[in-house]
Amino acid sequence: MLEDVIIAGFGGQGIIFAGKLLAYAGLKEEKEVVYYPSYGAEMRGGTANCTVIISDSMVPSPIISSPSNAIIMSNPAFLKFSSRVKKGGRIVINTSLISTDINRQDVEVVKISANQIAEELGSGKTANMVALGAWISLSRVVTLENLISSLKDVISEKRMALLPINEKSLRKGWEFVSSLNQ
Repeated sequence: MLEDVIIAGFGGQGIIFAGKLLAYAGLKEEKEVVYYPSYGAEMRGGTANCTVIISDSMVPSPIISSPSNAIIMSNPAFLKFSSRVKKGGRIVINTSLISTDINRQDVEVVKISANQIAEELGSGKTANMVALGAWISLSRVVTLENLISSLKDVISEKRMALLPINEKSLRKGWEFVSSLNQ
């Protein structure tokens, strides 16, 4: 098993945090993990993306030009990354911020209003967790339980109060995709 994903959006959306969380969950499952963050010139509002690769065996290369999966959180990220996903791949699109329709029939697409769901849960800042939970429900690359338990490893001590809302958001994204498959 080898799964790779690009998580992309703009600075301030928690893109890098989501990738780091996924990487920690992969390590908890004793998998080989590559985590490769990339920032634009500005932290907040600039572009941000990260690549995470999780595998049962050694990862051949940390650089992925055509990912198998993408979690796309903003329109500029959509324009840059949606066409790069390999045929047969999966794309989770945050329709709260992306109005452009995807014209690809060769990938599995899940459209989720991540910002709206996060706001309904009590914090619009956890849209990244909603989208990540949705992708984990699709890919099953790590368990939801390991993803949630990894929050304690990734959230800083001063932000530990945000752990419950992040957990709720991950679960809600997972449940959204699970309900589509019923």
